[in-house]
Amino acid sequence: MRRSLLIRWIAVSALVAVAAIAATAWLAAQTTSGAIQQEQGQVFADDGTIYQGLLSYAATHPNWDGAGPVVRKYADATGRRVVLTTPQGKVIASSDPDPGRLPAQPSVVIDPLSVDPGLGVPSTPDRIDPAAVGPYELTAQEKQALMNVAHKVQACMERYAGFADIEVSPGGHPRVTVQDPFAMTRCGELSLEQPVDTEEAALDKLNQLVSACFGRNAQSGAAVQLAPVTWTFAGPVSGATDPAARNCVTSARREQLTPYVAPAAWLYITEKGSDQPPSGFTLSAENRVRLVKVAGLILLLTIVVTGLASIRLIRPLHALTGAAQRMKAGESGARVRVRGKDEIARLAVAFNDMSEARERLEAARKAMVSDVAHELRTPLSNIRGWLEATQDGISRLDDELVASLLEEALHLQHIVDDLQDLALADAGSLRVHPEPIDANVLLTQLAAAHAQRADAAGVRLTVPLMAEPELTADPVRLRQSLDNLVSNAVRHTPSGGSVTVTGRRDGGDVVFEVADTGVGIAPEDLPHVFDRFWRADRSRTRGSGGSGLGLAIVRNLAEAHGGTAAVTSTPDHGSTFTLRFPMNGS
Repeated sequence: MRRSLLIRWIAVSALVAVAAIAATAWLAAQTTSGAIQQEQGQVFADDGTIYQGLLSYAATHPNWDGAGPVVRKYADATGRRVVLTTPQGKVIASSDPDPGRLPAQPSVVIDPLSVDPGLGVPSTPDRIDPAAVGPYELTAQEKQALMNVAHKVQACMERYAGFADIEVSPGGHPRVTVQDPFAMTRCGELSLEQPVDTEEAALDKLNQLVSACFGRNAQSGAAVQLAPVTWTFAGPVSGATDPAARNCVTSARREQLTPYVAPAAWLYITEKGSDQPPSGFTLSAENRVRLVKVAGLILLLTIVVTGLASIRLIRPLHALTGAAQRMKAGESGARVRVRGKDEIARLAVAFNDMSEARERLEAARKAMVSDVAHELRTPLSNIRGWLEATQDGISRLDDELVASLLEEALHLQHIVDDLQDLALADAGSLRVHPEPIDANVLLTQLAAAHAQRADAAGVRLTVPLMAEPELTADPVRLRQSLDNLVSNAVRHTPSGGSVTVTGRRDGGDVVFEVADTGVGIAPEDLPHVFDRFWRADRSRTRGSGGSGLGLAIVRNLAEAHGGTAAVTSTPDHGSTFTLRFPMNGS
């Protein structure tokens, strides 16, 4: 992984993406869960508020005639559509002028004599709303008289206990509460625990209804244990333990309170302008702001992490860019530091190699210019010197001088031709024109062309014919390559030595070898043999060592044929130059 920039970048991106997704998912889950719980709790609270408000109205009013303003008040407070109907579907009150279509089932039934405990509304054990007091409601005179007594008891208790509070029942009956029970007995608080005339009359009526129920149960053969209903601050209470007796008390209480409370009604709570119940989830503005803030923080962290990773990855590219710009400005030897083994490190290595190659090429170019100038200067100087001497009358333009000048001109022509061939090779324009040829004809011509020079140098030149001479090559360029190799071999072979030119088939290739028994080439010089203007002995001139371009041309011609040029050599034992190229041409 550390060796691949692509894998590292993918890993960093995946890690950032996973972290961002995980953080966003966690935030969304937390925020959504909290929002759902909050909104569901709000829906439940709104429904409970509407239910409790209308239930309180029903417990304190004998009918629903004035319920319209109450319905609209709670609808405006909760943002809901509230519709109240009879069990038969007749609209009693609605928050909308046109209630429209209602759901199939009501949200809740409002009945103060049968309170729904699921909405958290307080009620008595018999599910009767405590606010439904009916005949137990005290008169104004009774309330005032009891309140006067309550204030006196409160003042007394505060002298003993330090603090006392007055609590008033839904029917208007007060009592004083205190933490110290002895203060209650000293101040006569028990006088407030007795029912007044209104409560006594209502309690008597309730007992009559209970007795009638007991009588009906007795006639039906049910065994009922009669227990009188007594008054307490919380309301009428029966000491009966028998289920039938308790049912009679509950039934009697509902019968007694029915004329004083509104009849049961169906309550519909829906979304405003719709017949659908409240959705239970609407993302609040606060939660939306929270989501935006945390999402922005996650985005910022993602950008920071990605930016740091990118800077670390791009820093080597900046170094490469700077080195390339310095190289463009002419600085030689620009290098960058290599770290790691990833793609950028390999790019840095390639850049350093390119810089070194460019430096070598620049040095070779400068050396080539110097060598070309040196090679051209000698024959030009000779020609100019002889011509000036002739012009000044020092020398006479005879046949010998003309021959010498012609030889120098031929040297110049040879150098120019070699340079042109190299220029064509550098430009990729060095073309060969392969054609079927007989290699033995070419070898015979080669032997005849160099026989006189070899004899003059005391070198034995041997050119055996090939067994299978048919091949495809450019005859002019092939002859040029072999001429250069044979000329070099004869030049570097001392008198008494030999030069052998052989040709043979090697699979699908044709191989020509020029072997001599000359001075050979040192091992450290072998890699430079085919370089331009290279000479093993730098002190040699063209007359003794050639221009230094022949072997470079040989290599280019071999490559133009789709082949190679190679050399093996042993110092003081000779060298062997090998041309290898496809038998059927490039």
